[in-house]
Amino acid sequence: MDGFRESASRPSREGRRHPIFARFFDRLSRVTEHELGPHRDRLLAGLSGRVLEIGAGNGVNFGHYPPAVETVVALEPEPFMRGRAQHAATSARVAVRLVDGVASHLPFESCTFDAVVASLVLCSVPELATALSEIRRVLKDGGELRFMEHVRADRAAKARLQVMLDRSRIWPLLGGGCHCSRQTGDAIAAAGFRVTEFESLPFGPSWWITNPHVRGAARAP
Repeated sequence: MDGFRESASRPSREGRRHPIFARFFDRLSRVTEHELGPHRDRLLAGLSGRVLEIGAGNGVNFGHYPPAVETVVALEPEPFMRGRAQHAATSARVAVRLVDGVASHLPFESCTFDAVVASLVLCSVPELATALSEIRRVLKDGGELRFMEHVRADRAAKARLQVMLDRSRIWPLLGGGCHCSRQTGDAIAAAGFRVTEFESLPFGPSWWITNPHVRGAARAP
């Protein structure tokens, strides 16, 4: 036994399949790894114990986990991406277990994990506040949330465009459920986390709609 016990509830399968976007993202992540790889190293540095990764995608983070991590439980609802992640897990330096599930209904008991990782995924969860509440629930007291996400722009004109694209559903439709205007750092703080680290990342063209990016860490109460 690995010490994890999943709850019996099963979330709705609605919105789990994005076959076109999943294949696009799988290829894109390979192209951007040379630039994002060092940021992934910093995102995961110092982690240990049992870690839950929300929306693990194709498993691109697996090779960046430090050896002190005992187990990574990788949650991924999209079937194609989960298959790619399963393949990536076979060559990871740490033990990885793939689980089918969504962030709004985490199938784990409370106070299970030492850390939770959210990497380019909180933009796409349907209910951000609900997902963050679930993350708090499964973290041990004092556990850490590590996050790397794109967020709403500081420039007013670009921020208005991002909000318009989200409200019209244009961008979520094109981006596999992604929302380009979320203020994720503020949402994490509003969920009761104590943000301990927050920095902008120099990644991608500044004009692109899913810029800027941030990386940070926050503690559960």
